[in-house]
Amino acid sequence: MKEKFRNIFYIFGIFAIVVMLFTFDMDYGELWANIRRAGGWLPAVILLWVFIYYLNAWSWYAIICDGKSARVSFWKVYKLTISGFALNYATPSGLMGGEPYRIMELSPYVGVSKATSSVILYVMMHIFSHFWFWLTSSVLYVFVAPLNWGIGIMLAVVVGFCLLAIYFFMKGYRNGMAVRALRMLSHVPFVGKWAKRFGEEQKETLERIDSQIAELHKQRKSTFYISLGLEYAARVVGCLEVYFILNILTTDVSFFDCILIMAFTSLFANLLFFSPMQLGTREGGFALATGGLAIPSAFGIYTSLITRVRELFWIIVGVMLMKIGNGTGKIKEKNEQETE
Repeated sequence: MKEKFRNIFYIFGIFAIVVMLFTFDMDYGELWANIRRAGGWLPAVILLWVFIYYLNAWSWYAIICDGKSARVSFWKVYKLTISGFALNYATPSGLMGGEPYRIMELSPYVGVSKATSSVILYVMMHIFSHFWFWLTSSVLYVFVAPLNWGIGIMLAVVVGFCLLAIYFFMKGYRNGMAVRALRMLSHVPFVGKWAKRFGEEQKETLERIDSQIAELHKQRKSTFYISLGLEYAARVVGCLEVYFILNILTTDVSFFDCILIMAFTSLFANLLFFSPMQLGTREGGFALATGGLAIPSAFGIYTSLITRVRELFWIIVGVMLMKIGNGTGKIKEKNEQETE
C-alpha cells in the first residue's frame, strides 16, 4: 500500500516537471540564450540551494530529535526535505504534495503521531519564519529605501498583518493546532464531512499531536528557537539567489535591495498561494519589486526565469530521490513510539 502511494507521489512529481517545461513563457532558443547569459552564476544559484535545503532539513531535524538521539539519520531527513519541497513546488499550499509524503516516509522511523506532529510543527515553523522575514524586511525598507505616503501605508498594513499572524501562530504553538484545524475543515464544503468523521475517529491521536506541538514551545524553548532561527536564516540566505542573478545584469544592486525584492515577491506569491507552481504570480512579484526599487522591471522577469530553471532542476532531483533508498535501513514502527 505504501509503495502504491509513493508511486502516486512520483507520478505527480513527473507531472509537475512536464507542466513546468511547457509553461516557460518563451521559446527554448530564447530560454537557452538566457541560460548561457547566466554563465557561471547559474551553477552558483543551483548549488546555493544545497545549503538552503541543509538549513531547512536541520530545522526539521531539530524538531524530530527533541534533544535526544534520533531514530532517523539527518541525511534521510535531508532527502525527504528536498523531495517534499519538490512536490510542494507543484502545490505551493502543500495540501496535496510534500507534507503527506514526508509523514508517510518518516512514520516507520518514529511512529505516525510523532511523524505527523513533527511535519505539522515544521510547516508551522516554515510559515512562521516567513512572517518574521516580511516583518523585519518592512523595517529594513524604512532605512534603505525612500518613503512616501503610499509606501508608508502599505508597510503599515504589512506590519499589522505580520504581527497579527505571529500572534495567532503563538497561540497555536501554546495550544496545538491539529484539533482546531480539523474543526475548521469540518465547515468547508466537500471535505467537511470527511474532516468531522476523521476528527471523531482519530480524536486521541490528534490530541496527542496537539500536546506534542504545545510541548515544543512550553518545555523545549531552545529547540523552538533553534528551528525558527534556522528557517529564518534560510530565508535570508535565499536572497543571495536574487543577488547572484541581478549581478549578471548590473552591479548597481546591494544585498539589502535583494532582501526587499525577495520579501515582496514571496509575500505577493503567497497571497496568491492557490496558483499552481505560482505561475505568473512570482513573475509579477519580481517585476513589481524591482520596479519599486528603481531597477528595470525586465531584470525582475529575468530573475524569475532563472529561478524557474533552478526550481525545475531541484524538482527533477527531488523526484529522483523519491525512488532512491526508500527500502533501506528502516526501523519498524512500534506501539510504544505512538505513546511518546
